[in-house]
Amino acid sequence: NPSKPHFNHYLFECLCVAIRAACKQSQAAVGTFEEALFAPFTEILQQDVQEFIPYIFQILSLLMEQHRGTVPETYMALFPHLLAPILWERPGNIPPLVRLIQGFIEQGANQIEAEKLNGLLGIFQKLIASKTHDHEGFYILNSIIECMPQSLVSQYTRQIFILLFQRLQSSKTTKYIKSLLIFFCLYAIKYGATNLIETIDGIQPKMFSMVVERLFVPDLQKVSGHTERKICAVGVTKILTEAPAMLQGEYEAAWPKLLQALIGLFELPEDDSVPDDEHFIEIEDTPGYQTAYSQLAFAGKKEHDPVGGDVPDAKLNLAKHLGKLSTGHPGKLPTLITGLEPQAKTYLQHYIQAANVTLV
Repeated sequence: NPSKPHFNHYLFECLCVAIRAACKQSQAAVGTFEEALFAPFTEILQQDVQEFIPYIFQILSLLMEQHRGTVPETYMALFPHLLAPILWERPGNIPPLVRLIQGFIEQGANQIEAEKLNGLLGIFQKLIASKTHDHEGFYILNSIIECMPQSLVSQYTRQIFILLFQRLQSSKTTKYIKSLLIFFCLYAIKYGATNLIETIDGIQPKMFSMVVERLFVPDLQKVSGHTERKICAVGVTKILTEAPAMLQGEYEAAWPKLLQALIGLFELPEDDSVPDDEHFIEIEDTPGYQTAYSQLAFAGKKEHDPVGGDVPDAKLNLAKHLGKLSTGHPGKLPTLITGLEPQAKTYLQHYIQAANVTLV
């Protein structure tokens, strides 16, 4: 009964608790729940019961995540329908839909063909155009970069970056810049720092220098969240130590500034300042009445760290990569490091000593 929202919410919460408990005990329980729930869920979706649809998407995500390593055909058959524009017109649908789409990408990347990827990128384009939902668009994009074959994604890369810079130019917000920096760093981690620089410079010559000066240096410290900051730390380390272009020409002048920003990310408090004109973005961007999104606590997604296993300590990771870079370019790094502020040099020396490396 949609007229009793609290009862409905806790009914769906109870269902999530039952799914988690039963499926933890027996994998066979997943199929039992799917058999019992798919028919009523389908009816709710077909009849467009708006109050229930966000709950359905959350429970479908929870059920699908019980399958390991692949997405069953029953879910893949649903996938094209999830890209229907009408579903994405309702703000209450967007967070659970994005989570469900991420599940498809993360578990079934090899099952998504080029045609479906094109549809996903259409959703991404729609979301980043919104000041309220742009971060949701980045969630989808980051999952694509992390999980899908580079050979499939590469044909769209230039257009993706053009769209990102167009939005940056037309409507820059603090939230958007933070999401953009996280994306750049994840891209560098997955595809390489040189690929990142060449892709950006392919849009406009020497553009990456502006990206460092106008985005990374002033705004890296604003990135929030433990995992997000770690992604940025690892990504910036790759840019500093694995991209030959950063040690040549005009990019060489940006190198110590970027290292200074990275040390600031490690050591300084998070910069959580937001311009006054950004406080009411969500109200301005969502006119009229819309069904609210009510997150189910027991359908929550486990936080994912794309670099967790490879990089347990980001500071030591920086020191080790600097040591390796120094070995290949004797005399280069000590000169560049003179451009750091005194306190930053002290912090860096601590990292180097802890990692037991020497810069030559």
